Amino acid sequence: MARTTLEELEALPGEVLTCQQIAPVIGANPDTIRGQARERPELLGFPVIICGSRVKIPKKPFLQFMRTGGVS
Repeated sequence: MARTTLEELEALPGEVLTCQQIAPVIGANPDTIRGQARERPELLGFPVIICGSRVKIPKKPFLQFMRTGGVS
């Protein structure tokens, strides 16, 4: 499976991303990201929005985190 790039995420429509979309970028399982977002979101390093059973990631803060101090 090809890795998703930050540029591809940036080009996606909308202001939020899903765990499924960011998982290839950070090299993690989407379910692991969802669990972390619910249990200890501060450890992710970027903001998350929990709406019922959904986890959304604000696009701009995520991209900034990845470009300045995130996982490479």
